[in-house]
Amino acid sequence: MTRVPIVLGVETSCDETSAAVLEGERDLRGHVILSQDVHEIFGGVVPELAARHHLQRIDAVVDAALSQAGVGLDDIDVFAATAGPGLIGALLVGMGWTRAAAWARDRPFVAVHHMEAHLFGPVVEDSDAEPPFVALLASGGHTLLIWVPEWGRYHLLGQTRDDAAGEAFDKVAKMLDLPYPGGPAVADLAEDGDADAFRLPRPMLSAAQTREDPGYWDVSFSGLKTAVLHTVREIHDDGVFEERRADVAASFQAAAVDVLVEKTMRAVDLTGCRRVLLGGGVAANRRLRSQMRERIGPEGRVFHASPRLSMDNGAMVARAALFRYERGDVAPPDVSASSSMPFPGLTEALPDEFIPDARTASPSR
Repeated sequence: MTRVPIVLGVETSCDETSAAVLEGERDLRGHVILSQDVHEIFGGVVPELAARHHLQRIDAVVDAALSQAGVGLDDIDVFAATAGPGLIGALLVGMGWTRAAAWARDRPFVAVHHMEAHLFGPVVEDSDAEPPFVALLASGGHTLLIWVPEWGRYHLLGQTRDDAAGEAFDKVAKMLDLPYPGGPAVADLAEDGDADAFRLPRPMLSAAQTREDPGYWDVSFSGLKTAVLHTVREIHDDGVFEERRADVAASFQAAAVDVLVEKTMRAVDLTGCRRVLLGGGVAANRRLRSQMRERIGPEGRVFHASPRLSMDNGAMVARAALFRYERGDVAPPDVSASSSMPFPGLTEALPDEFIPDARTASPSR
């Protein structure tokens, strides 16, 4: 019987230093996530500070994960780290450390794409979270709507035209004098507010849109963010900022979630697949999860990781690395980090069965 590999996954793409030891597909033997509180005083991530903190803490974080798992570095079969996209200085810390550890032990190293790792986050906890599914990946740096017929085969349907969903939450949090990271803070404040208090726009969302329209799948949050800014200024001028800011948070969250859910349901209607996977930090938002489940209905499924595995973490990196390793996607010795690393297997071309012209065209002779 072949022993399943033990994978060490390291994540340092932004402001979480994380390491995980995964045996096989779902046996998470050790997992540590250390967030950097230093960025809170700046209201956002400072790249140079992030890299320095990763450098100072990565030894202790990996040691703690190994200790939880009851193994040492010599017991690791596959080493993996996030190679991109992300903050280049932060990425280089995790990549350099993990690649050197693999090289010293003559073990394979896998360079993991950050957003593909978010696809694998729910799988660590739920064996049913397997393709086919429509994936909504929403984080602080990315918002992607993808059709996933099988692992490694990804079809991009839509993406953000400007701010990512998580970035919009962070910026609105700053307007409302809430701490960083903004997503959880806005969601918590929204619990005490009225989602219908303010009429905020749902950008790029219209019932008149068709699949031929350029913005049918894409999202945009800059207009919504500007509308929130004007609303915040108005309640400041009226002297009711403290009394009304929960209403602003709830109204903004409702608008952002409406856009994300409706765009995802358009993809569900296109594919006919009533299986949706939510990945990325925004996937932890309670309203997004509940609204998506309501729209999918009892005959569908919505997959998402726990809040801990929705944030940037080493477990998702290890799981994505296992998939890539089993396909033979081992990185060469000179691999480096890339802030704009292309998503492996991602294409903007839809399968023929979803293209009307392809379905009706006569077969060539």
